[in-house]
Amino acid sequence: MKVAFFATKGYDRKSFEEVNRRFGHTLSFYEPKLTAATAVLAAGYEAVCVFVNDQVGRETISQLAAGGTRVIATRSAGYNQIDLHAAEEMGIRVVRVPAYSPNAISEFTVGLILTLGRQIHRAYNRVRDNNFELDGLQGFEIHNKTIGVFGTGRIGAAVVRNLSGFGAHLLAYDLYRNPEVEKLAHYVDDPVALARQCDIITLHMPLTPDTHHLIGPRTIPLLKDGVFIVNTSRGGLLDTQAVIDGLKSGKIGYLAIDVYEIEGDLFFQDLSNEVVTDDVFSRLLTFPNVLVTGHQAFLTDRALNNIAETTLQNLTDLEQTGQCENLVWLHQITGGD
Repeated sequence: MKVAFFATKGYDRKSFEEVNRRFGHTLSFYEPKLTAATAVLAAGYEAVCVFVNDQVGRETISQLAAGGTRVIATRSAGYNQIDLHAAEEMGIRVVRVPAYSPNAISEFTVGLILTLGRQIHRAYNRVRDNNFELDGLQGFEIHNKTIGVFGTGRIGAAVVRNLSGFGAHLLAYDLYRNPEVEKLAHYVDDPVALARQCDIITLHMPLTPDTHHLIGPRTIPLLKDGVFIVNTSRGGLLDTQAVIDGLKSGKIGYLAIDVYEIEGDLFFQDLSNEVVTDDVFSRLLTFPNVLVTGHQAFLTDRALNNIAETTLQNLTDLEQTGQCENLVWLHQITGGD
């Protein structure tokens, strides 16, 4: 199959070219994101491969269909960037990578909690300046803290599993209970009741109309004072301005995020010589109790290999049989990770 890859970096090309030796697809790599303006690059390609910040709305899909594209393969578990209604109307099938490495994101989530909770990032910068003063570096222990895991699909389950060794009290919320999680955490059916109890909240839910701004002006006042919020899922789960207000008031004591709701113009590129014009994002970076990383939780050697393997297998399955177990259907819009 002839495939156009968008929003690619060197690590994408390396992993896909290496794995493709076993599949034999024809791959072309483009650095720009897929948008209605760049969709012309896909003309003549049977499939396009996209990532989390590509803009695969109705206009883009219309352009793809006109150019002969019949498959959109997202190299991610989430697919909120794709208009599934438009894809179905225009006869384009959508496939995804449901589980490239849940543990990669889980370990990164735990790493964010430890880094911010123990001030490791600040200590690192101090020592590089030969400053060995400990004032201001006091942290807290995870042991005996109450941690709420929102979303217990593959990633959330891995988070519960990895946190279980710290001696924390683990609570969980999901529309569908995971038997593996039930062995290690206590499910709470009411998400508000759960959130009120949590010292730490970590989000592992898909971004849907129901979960958009899950943490916002209506829910933040209900949280425990000084709560630690972690988001390695999708930026839109947080209303960033409301979170900033919560940080200013002290309601939110810590914030660690690997995603941002309008990250598309920021993440995955070097802006070190430019002025960032997103004032909300810039304000977020001024807080000493906030840790931001640039959507790197997935970035491990194993995950990249699995992403390439599953994506290329998806395309092979469609090419050879017309079927694929990782097809995305409209009814999945409200599904888990």
